[in-house]
Amino acid sequence: MPPLCFGCLSQYTHHHLVVFLLTFFSYVLLHASRKTFSNVKVSISAQWTPSTHNDSVPAFCPVETWEDNHLFADEKQATLFLGALDSIFLFSYAVGLYLSGIIGDRVNLRYVLCFGLCGSAVVEFLFGTLTEWLHVYNIYLYCSLWVLNGLLQSAVWPCVVAVMGNWFGKAGRGFVFGLWSACASVGNILGAFLASSVLKYGYEYAFLVTSVVQFAGGVVVFFGLLTSPKEVGLHLESETGLSPVETDTDSHRPLMSDEEDDEQEVETYSQRCRTDQPPEEPEDEPPYAIGFFQAFCLPGVLLYSLAYACLKLVNYSFFFWLPFYLSNNYGWKEAEADRLSVWYDVGGIVGGTLQGLISDFMGKRAPVLVFSLVMAMGSLVGYSRSPNDKVINAVILAITGFFIGGPSNMISSAISADLGRQDILRGSQEALATVTGIVDGTGSIGAAVGQYLVSLIESRLGWMSVFYFFVVMTGGSVVFIVPLLVRELRDMWRERQALRHQL
Repeated sequence: MPPLCFGCLSQYTHHHLVVFLLTFFSYVLLHASRKTFSNVKVSISAQWTPSTHNDSVPAFCPVETWEDNHLFADEKQATLFLGALDSIFLFSYAVGLYLSGIIGDRVNLRYVLCFGLCGSAVVEFLFGTLTEWLHVYNIYLYCSLWVLNGLLQSAVWPCVVAVMGNWFGKAGRGFVFGLWSACASVGNILGAFLASSVLKYGYEYAFLVTSVVQFAGGVVVFFGLLTSPKEVGLHLESETGLSPVETDTDSHRPLMSDEEDDEQEVETYSQRCRTDQPPEEPEDEPPYAIGFFQAFCLPGVLLYSLAYACLKLVNYSFFFWLPFYLSNNYGWKEAEADRLSVWYDVGGIVGGTLQGLISDFMGKRAPVLVFSLVMAMGSLVGYSRSPNDKVINAVILAITGFFIGGPSNMISSAISADLGRQDILRGSQEALATVTGIVDGTGSIGAAVGQYLVSLIESRLGWMSVFYFFVVMTGGSVVFIVPLLVRELRDMWRERQALRHQL
């Protein structure tokens, strides 16, 4: 049984709090801007399609006006293109994750993180605000900007997970990372409220607000983030937490002094004679970054990556399509649908924190994941039959977010950190960002395929078939985690047998 997570909190310093908050809010701002796109889909669809009830259109030239200001002939075509944009973003995001994870293990994490935050903010401003102000509507421009946005945003997650892994050891990691991984859900909530508050002025102002705030956050992170405890004289021990780096009491003396060198040599020699100990071995060389395929072949990385691909497909389908579904299926106003959708994220916040805490007490992650995902399949079926009542819908939605968002947060944060800090990597600790990029990149590929399938299934078979598709994919993630569950249960049985023999 691992030590209690609350007892582990006493070892942390104010530096840990600053790192926790800066990395947390970095991803909060990123997800708030990402959520803006899904929250304004109805407005964008209306802008991109003609309206026969628009009195401002001159009666003598409606065709010319439509061709100049609109991209699609009807709402279905616009919906398919919105789904294609989601898939384009996630595919480029997935490719970028594989690359940024490798870069993050070789370049200063702070530089990569800030480049992703500020660059993405600029692209989102161009995509949602400047094009509308200039009345530029072009499919190829939208696709190009969204590909670039996916590549830039992919630099953020591997970096923040690597920084957190550098500062927080394995003891209590499930609780700390479970609480910290709520950053995505908090960002979704913040993005929903920001978008709904300015949506009456036009969807371009929703993009403007979130992109400006995100750019400012990137500047703050650049000047305030410490990527490793070694920068302030602390050393991370993977199991027990932190210990101070051994330093000289005379560290402020001149670097070169013949008298002090002679005195130090005499003192060192006398100490060796008294203790009869051999001279200290030279420090180990700094850890080197392992290759992509080496990281991919680490135990558990492949199975968790495939499980996350299925799970992220479902999680991001709710992320991208939930406000659109609520508005179209129940006829609720877009702002009301945006606010109601946050209950899914509230459930994910609570689920990630509690499930991470339980996994710390158990010392195993897979049993908690399997139980939660099995319950998620039932909650998906229940939500697909939710009545046209906002209170009931919000309750079932929060339960669904608890059982889907919780495991998703665990795999993308705490489990990724576990995989990147395995005992097999003792000689090469610089693998955390690479492993995180692999897990999240594979998940993003699954999510990218899923977004197009969601729009395709909905247009041909309806939303009920979409929810059955979610149930199947959730079951697929369980299938990939079961071998890991068997291995963890076998390890627990062996540990108990060893304890019995000792007694």
